[in-house]
Amino acid sequence: MPEQSTASVAAPDTMSYTEANDLRTVRAFVSARALAHGLPADRVDLLTLAVSELATNTLQHSPGGGRVRVWAEAGQLVCDVVDEGPLRALGRTMPSAQAVRGRGLAIVERICDDVSISGGPEGTLVRIRLDL
Repeated sequence: MPEQSTASVAAPDTMSYTEANDLRTVRAFVSARALAHGLPADRVDLLTLAVSELATNTLQHSPGGGRVRVWAEAGQLVCDVVDEGPLRALGRTMPSAQAVRGRGLAIVERICDDVSISGGPEGTLVRIRLDL
């Protein structure tokens, strides 16, 4: 279930997920938080698609599920997807129409205003930003 941070106004709202059945809740959480922060509805759909792709990758390629954090800063909606999976490379080309897999990160890179990936003590962090 989503946990809303209360430490400060700027603290991100966070939720964890561990199985495929959680993806619907992840999408609803991200959509609700994005709307609450003022992201236009058409951009909320893009953010929700991007987070869904990243969360699905987490469930397919890493143990233990992941976490999603959402907040607004400096005119952007920021969303982190954190998991224990391997670092992923950016700059992917879109696979051919016949390819069975491999579109997730390519889609995320095309629909978000900014995408970055880093590794650290929390695991792999994919940060996406959409302009408000």
